[in-house]
Parts: sequence; C-alpha cells; structure tokens
Amino acid sequence: MMSDLIFYDVLREGLWVAVIMSTPILAVALVAGLTVGLFQALTSIQEMTLTFVPKLLAIVGVFWITMGFMTKTLVSYFDGTVVPMIAGG
Repeated sequence: MMSDLIFYDVLREGLWVAVIMSTPILAVALVAGLTVGLFQALTSIQEMTLTFVPKLLAIVGVFWITMGFMTKTLVSYFDGTVVPMIAGG
C-alpha cells in the first residue's frame, strides 16, 4: 500500500511537470492577447475574430515548436516516477 507521503510527492511532482509543460503556451497566449488587445485599443477595431485567430495561431505554433520538449518532460516523469512505482508494487 502506498503511503500518503509518497502519494502527495508524486502528485506534487506531476503538477510541477504540468506547470513546466504549459508555461511556454500560456506565456505566448498572454503576449499574443496583450498585443492584439493593444492593437485593438490603438486602432478602435473591435472584431471578435481578431482576438481569436492570432492567439490560436500563436498557440498552435508554440505547441508545434515545443512538442519535443513536452514529450521528453512527460516521458522522463513517467519513466523516473510513475513506472517504477507501478513496477515496484
């Protein structure tokens, strides 16, 4: 049976891996949103698709670029933490 300390440690590490993996996408979404919002405020263009499309393209682009990093991070977490726990008992 798994102790509470081990469970919470694995949970904490998993949440940290999720934060590390999502940071590039969230940062780009923030920058794209601020840029588009500033552009809209300066030009008085209030088009709904103008806020959605550039952010979506930026997020998809960063996801495509960082896919290798995210995969390596997730695989190392599973290989180093989850799989040994499952195999060990």
